[in-house]
Amino acid sequence: MIDVSHITKIYKMEGVETVALDDVSFSIKKGEFVAIMGPSGSGKSTLMHILGALDSPTSGTYILDGEDVSKLTKDQLAEIRNKKIGFVFQAFNLLPRTTAIKNVMLPMVYAGIPNDERLKRARELLTDVGLSDRMEHTSSQLSGGQMQRVAIARALSMNPSIILADEPTGNISTLQAEEIMKIFQSLQKQGHTIVLITHEPSIAAFSQRTIHIRDGKIDKVEHNGKKH
Repeated sequence: MIDVSHITKIYKMEGVETVALDDVSFSIKKGEFVAIMGPSGSGKSTLMHILGALDSPTSGTYILDGEDVSKLTKDQLAEIRNKKIGFVFQAFNLLPRTTAIKNVMLPMVYAGIPNDERLKRARELLTDVGLSDRMEHTSSQLSGGQMQRVAIARALSMNPSIILADEPTGNISTLQAEEIMKIFQSLQKQGHTIVLITHEPSIAAFSQRTIHIRDGKIDKVEHNGKKH
């Protein structure tokens, strides 16, 4: 599903080069749940931007679902983001005065999916994340954990190749965070491919495998608590 090969990212500012990623390589299989973990400044945010087709590497290749994302134009990257990647952000990124069901329907509106199909799909997804009784509530009427559930449902609305979750538990309580991580585990069991960006070991532990990144390089990989 994902094949990252010898990715390097160099930023140039005022004649000074900063190496954010240095020869990073890894693969993620279809249906796998992988966490990418590292401290602030480790390069994990840069890597998340490349995996999310929000940025391109300086060198190396990124293959997503058989397509070489690293060589695409800005317009082609936008199309990849819309069709193949479901984003879940720390800040939820929901429209505040819009109902849960309309927030979930939004990506489908942009994709030109008929209204009846949008409504049916949004209801199913909100029910799947445990919000069948909150569909008509606006974001401002929901708790942090509930807003993140809406964000997960929205991320699934276009049936993406991968779900990319960037610090999805950063703005919610510990109890709500555990509930959200259990939803991700359930989605993985249904066959979804999930990539989680986090700096918290307790959150990364919910995944099948953790890729640790430090100083722009892969430091180690852990699977079920064992180093590889």
